[in-house]
Amino acid sequence: MSADAASPLFELVLTAPEPLVEAVSDALGEELEALSVSVEDADAGSDEEQAIFGEPGLPAPRGAWQRSTLRALFESEAAATEAATLLLGQDWTAGLHVTALSPVAPTDWVRLTQSQFEPVQVTPEFWIVPSWHDPPPAAQRWIRLDPGLAFGTGTHPTTRMCLRWIARVSAAGSHWARVLDYGCGSGILAIAAALHGARDIDAVDIDPAAVQATRDNAQVNGVELRARLPDAAVGAYDLVLANILATPLKLLAPLLCGHLAEGAPLVLAGILERQAAELALAYAPWLDLTVLDQEEGWVLMGGRRHVTAAPVEPLS
Repeated sequence: MSADAASPLFELVLTAPEPLVEAVSDALGEELEALSVSVEDADAGSDEEQAIFGEPGLPAPRGAWQRSTLRALFESEAAATEAATLLLGQDWTAGLHVTALSPVAPTDWVRLTQSQFEPVQVTPEFWIVPSWHDPPPAAQRWIRLDPGLAFGTGTHPTTRMCLRWIARVSAAGSHWARVLDYGCGSGILAIAAALHGARDIDAVDIDPAAVQATRDNAQVNGVELRARLPDAAVGAYDLVLANILATPLKLLAPLLCGHLAEGAPLVLAGILERQAAELALAYAPWLDLTVLDQEEGWVLMGGRRHVTAAPVEPLS
């Protein structure tokens, strides 16, 4: 079913205790045909407001707030009213309350979404530009990249720091004949390397959707690279980039260092400030890993492989 573009949608607002949130959300979306369901802290902005989410890469301590507000969008007032009536008539929904039921003006969701994503400055000369924007006048290089499913659109500090490093080191005269972007996501780092002169680039990821996104984004930006699954990374590279998270980066230390040519730089991101020391220890047999940049509690780390580094043993 689809709503008439000229007709308002209707929003049903409910307040639910923590144990009911998941079940009510599922019922709204799966059985009662809500167009969308969102959950937020009912006590937001008050002294009772609670933070329930942990650090990136770690599970949330709880699945919902002590009191949550559920907002469900329906195609008609009748559908919203029926959903509220059916929910409140169940034995298991004790404690669930209807807060509001009101019309919502039609919205151009595409335009609204696009308005939330502006060009992102990496350096004064290097920008990430969504397809619906013109490059800023100061931009000398830019990546065309629209927000999508794959990680890495340039809005997160870890991605920005990697891009900033590529731009600054390239401007200082460094060039790389062969580059590996391990865990490529959207392909943004591999594309940035290509725009800064690299020509032999492998971008790999365990997610086939990320591999396809990288291929698509490379085509849009007019650069050549090979986007494949991780086992396609072969031999030594003049630069290895990995923007993942600290735990997998520790496990991947032998593999990533094994792909480094002697004296070649390794650049790692997805690391919280408090995790820097343990990452440096994990990579110590092959290189001296140091903090290159930091932003909003995240750090960028890097180092060059020792000429006499420890041999790399196969992963078990």
